[in-house]
Amino acid sequence: MIIVAGSVRVDPAKREAARAIMEKVITASRGEDGCIDYAYAVDVLDPGLVRVWEVWRDRETLQRHFQTPHLGEWRAAWPTFGISDRKLAIYDVSGTTAL
Repeated sequence: MIIVAGSVRVDPAKREAARAIMEKVITASRGEDGCIDYAYAVDVLDPGLVRVWEVWRDRETLQRHFQTPHLGEWRAAWPTFGISDRKLAIYDVSGTTAL
């Protein structure tokens, strides 16, 4: 299992305008083979910070995700909505335990 976690910055004044394309990429990504979870969340204390959380079956499905049209459209829209300061990391996970 692969987890992608981190954050991006969005211009708070443009965040609501970016919502439609964020919803589109989330919905399309969740429908991809190998996607276990995919979510964006606005930080409660920092309205310009969007937390990113993705869980993928393996690196191959994540690599296919990087080539999808919806992800390309999302990346192309970044300048329009002031998306910047992308800080994401990939974590290889061997298993999970519920708390």
